[in-house]
Amino acid sequence: MIKVVGLGPGHSDYIIPMATQAISEASVIIGYHYYFQFIQHLVRPDALCIGKELSEEEKRAEIAIQHALEGEQVVVIGSGDASIYAMASIVYQKVAEQKLDIPVETVPGISAFITAGSKLGAVLGHDFCCISLSDLMTPWTTIEKRIHAAAMGDFVTGLYNPKSKKRYWQLQTLKNIYLQYRSATTPVAICKQLGRVEEEIKITTLGDLDVNEVDMFCVVLIGNSQTFRYKDHLITPRGYLNRKPETGVEIQQASFNEILNNIPPNTLAKDTLWAAIRCIHTSGDFEYINYLETSKQAIATWHDYLKNGGTIVTDVTMVAAGVTKAYTTKYGNQVICLLNDKESLQLAEKEGLTRTQAGIKLAAKKYPDALFVIGNAPTALIEIADQIQAGILSPTGVVGAPVGFINVIESKERLKTISHIPYALITEKRGGSNFAAAIINAAFTLEEAKL
Repeated sequence: MIKVVGLGPGHSDYIIPMATQAISEASVIIGYHYYFQFIQHLVRPDALCIGKELSEEEKRAEIAIQHALEGEQVVVIGSGDASIYAMASIVYQKVAEQKLDIPVETVPGISAFITAGSKLGAVLGHDFCCISLSDLMTPWTTIEKRIHAAAMGDFVTGLYNPKSKKRYWQLQTLKNIYLQYRSATTPVAICKQLGRVEEEIKITTLGDLDVNEVDMFCVVLIGNSQTFRYKDHLITPRGYLNRKPETGVEIQQASFNEILNNIPPNTLAKDTLWAAIRCIHTSGDFEYINYLETSKQAIATWHDYLKNGGTIVTDVTMVAAGVTKAYTTKYGNQVICLLNDKESLQLAEKEGLTRTQAGIKLAAKKYPDALFVIGNAPTALIEIADQIQAGILSPTGVVGAPVGFINVIESKERLKTISHIPYALITEKRGGSNFAAAIINAAFTLEEAKL
């Protein structure tokens, strides 16, 4: 049997009981000769200890297999945890390649980055990764890809094999890459000879990191964008103090904040920007910041109108359903849709109109001062625009968001030529009832916009 045993960072206090037992029962112990000094008190007198050099990992695995096949109780030792950048990988690989029926067991140890994390307090409080900068067996191109991924992903990063006499340039390269993604003030810890009498920990920043202070006895930990220093501790918040939104209002506000933090650069006025955010929220598409067009202060004008109980006329029931009832109830607004009104049906049949066009034509007579909101039918928007152009109708405003392929562009172009009536429209062939309602809801809530 082969047991691959991690000794922790070096001090006997860091060797776990399972490792102590495995070593004390072993008849053959194999490892880097430097590590035997940490376990002499555990080795039984008749055990065979075989020390090898750092570059002889494969040879160690072969010797372990040879003695295991002879019936010995074999232990392969390594620092830290045996399965992290250590001997477990090569031992298991060799046994698997030779298809040997040898029981192999990994006895865990305390890894250097875990030790560093505890020494520093709570730097590993959120997602983290480890990268070895040794390119002896891994191509640098592969390592470099992983560096970019870790830096871009905002992982707290532990660096193994950060620097040696022959590999003196990799750490500086990593620093340069991380500075493309992280602030120069990002906390960094250089942890040297952890768990040993020579232990030394230095806390610095990414910008001030002096790679000449690092050697092969060091583990380097780089914080993420949230990591901060308090006294001699590094703390990476887990998020316990940032409770996720739970209520509908909280979720909606969190969504608006997310949109605002990621919105493309723009020069929109505050009221128009708020309407654009509501449209983005409705669609999940940031491009809608480019598709919303309003006349000056249209949303702000409608905000005052709606707060004073103004009437809304829509072309279809879907728009009426999309206007938040909590707002209309609070301010006493009527939302009128005559699409299915008996008189509208008669008018449509008599004059050869679409039902939506007839409903809007009838509503224009009954509610000439209303805010007209078109979310479906271009014929309805054409009817309103033509009446305004003829001086028959003078509404508080017009929202034009019909969607489709026939007469859609023409209806919106009509609306854009009317300069004395506040308007908002979704450009091109895009639109729909949900966007029309979103613009009205933006007008209702303009005071809530935190822009």
